[in-house]
Amino acid sequence: MSKRDYYEVLGISREADQDEIERAYRKLARQHHPDRNIGDADAEVRFKEVTEAHEILVSIEKRERYDRYGHAGLDPNDTGFGPGGNFGDIVSDLFSAFMGTGGQSRKRGGGPRRGNDRRHIVDLQLHEVVTEIKKSVTLRRMEQCTDCRGKGTKTGKRMTCVQCAGRGEFSQRQGFFELRQTCPRCQGEGTVIADPCGTCKGDGRVEANRTVEVKIPAGADTGLRLLLPGEGDAGQPGAERGDLELLVRVGEHPDFQRDGIHLVSAYPISFSQAALGATIEIPTLTGTTQLQVPKGAQSHTEIRVSGEGMPELRVDRRGQPVTNSRRGDLRVLIVVETPKVLTERQEELLREMAGIEHKQVSAPKSGFLNKLKGWFSPTDEKR
Repeated sequence: MSKRDYYEVLGISREADQDEIERAYRKLARQHHPDRNIGDADAEVRFKEVTEAHEILVSIEKRERYDRYGHAGLDPNDTGFGPGGNFGDIVSDLFSAFMGTGGQSRKRGGGPRRGNDRRHIVDLQLHEVVTEIKKSVTLRRMEQCTDCRGKGTKTGKRMTCVQCAGRGEFSQRQGFFELRQTCPRCQGEGTVIADPCGTCKGDGRVEANRTVEVKIPAGADTGLRLLLPGEGDAGQPGAERGDLELLVRVGEHPDFQRDGIHLVSAYPISFSQAALGATIEIPTLTGTTQLQVPKGAQSHTEIRVSGEGMPELRVDRRGQPVTNSRRGDLRVLIVVETPKVLTERQEELLREMAGIEHKQVSAPKSGFLNKLKGWFSPTDEKR
């Protein structure tokens, strides 16, 4: 039987974030957990399906593989292989059968399970990443339940799993081979919690808001990934926490456009500044600087200001982002503005200049045609 889409299994969209995945999983896991549906085979299948979908989508690497290639892109070891087990269990069972140990009963708990990894988006402004900054990031993640200290039960009582009779696994003969499969109810432990904690419902963990501090390197850009080991979900008692991956997203600036490590901006100047040249003060991301406009500058001429761009960020051999001492340039596009309103003196000088250049220009407002129009006022027309 073909597998259902993991997003459909959890009832979430493909754009769902880690919090949505966790909420959907916990709701469905509680609903279909074997402890609440003893003897219900359909609930057991549904619980395994929900757990499998959660394990894939909560992992950043596995989710990216699944989104790209679907079920075909996943290793059978990651998702389970056959009912109640995985490919690794089957290979181990076959090996045990050949070595004569297939008839022995053994548990497959595999020790406490590590916490899940988390992913979170950090929104920044362009001026914030000119230098290295510390950012406080608040997210929801799984923390150890304080009421039961992560054990899932206040008294510590456990009872024998009725589904596997305490063996932690099932055995199934196929010809000469005996295949062993981990019990889905007790996860190979052979026992289940007798009195689940009322706070965490037996999980040993609860969801809570947590704030972590992170250093954002200078020159960070949208798409940068920062890994914070041990800042993900809490694991089972005795197991390590998952990791937290931060995805950086830098917003657009109203005055500066980013081009790699360079910044691009436009700055207006007057006709006289363009013709005669000028030293003007322009804004940068960190303050102001002097810009030398050459004599005879044309509109949309680009003038570079060295070292006023973004710091260069590279990745070292360990895959960690490192900021170089090198900085990009600020590329300023000069825009020559034509005045919309002139004083009489300004107009007089410009007409004199046009005469020297032998350029044809419009007649002045006080010329013969304007006077002629004045003779035909609305009062005169009515007469």
